Amino acid sequence: MGTIAGILGLGAVGLGAGLAVSADPVAALAALSSKDKTAALRTALTQGAQAAVGKLGVVDGFLGNPEVKIPLPGKLKKGEKLLRTFGLGDEADELVMAMNRAAEAAVPEAKGLLVDAVKTMSVQDATSILTGGDDAATQYFRRTTSEKLAARFLPIVQKSTSKVGAAQKYNELAGQASKFGLVDAKDASVENYVTQRALDGLFVMMAKEEKAIREDPLGQSSRILKKVFGAVAP
Repeated sequence: MGTIAGILGLGAVGLGAGLAVSADPVAALAALSSKDKTAALRTALTQGAQAAVGKLGVVDGFLGNPEVKIPLPGKLKKGEKLLRTFGLGDEADELVMAMNRAAEAAVPEAKGLLVDAVKTMSVQDATSILTGGDDAATQYFRRTTSEKLAARFLPIVQKSTSKVGAAQKYNELAGQASKFGLVDAKDASVENYVTQRALDGLFVMMAKEEKAIREDPLGQSSRILKKVFGAVAP
């Protein structure tokens, strides 16, 4: 998270550098007030979440990014060449584009929920993230927002896919394919499949943002981030 890592960034290169080089980074953190630690992490989490959403919630945010692009599911993807052999390439392309456009339309809805999750974060949460693993912040968001995000994404995905008729085509094909084990049952509807892949893509980008900040924690402009992370930097 652009700044999720800020906290973790500083919690990783501040704490990473701190953990690796500082004599006792835990003690350094303990010396800071809970208010400062929580404020710094909330700043980092908010900036990181907004950065990830900003990169995905635009045209080609998913479709143009190989790391998060949503493909045909399961063995349908493996059978894409066969579809093209039988002249169904246009339908396959239309479906892939519709699924990715749906994800791009849904992701902006995440911003509010992610910010709300940050606001309700406890001091214990903040400490755990600061001293946690490389993706501690991303995992915090996954744990606290996945269910609500899925509920918010689903109707948008349904609306977006239905505009191009992709939903019916997919559901007919995947419904039959799932009976023969070609598609997982959970992916047998375009809405559920795209919603889950949109969530996965969001967390992938958050983890990237988090890592980037971890690698350059002191590059942050926020005063509170520098104060907290500077305390544990070498």
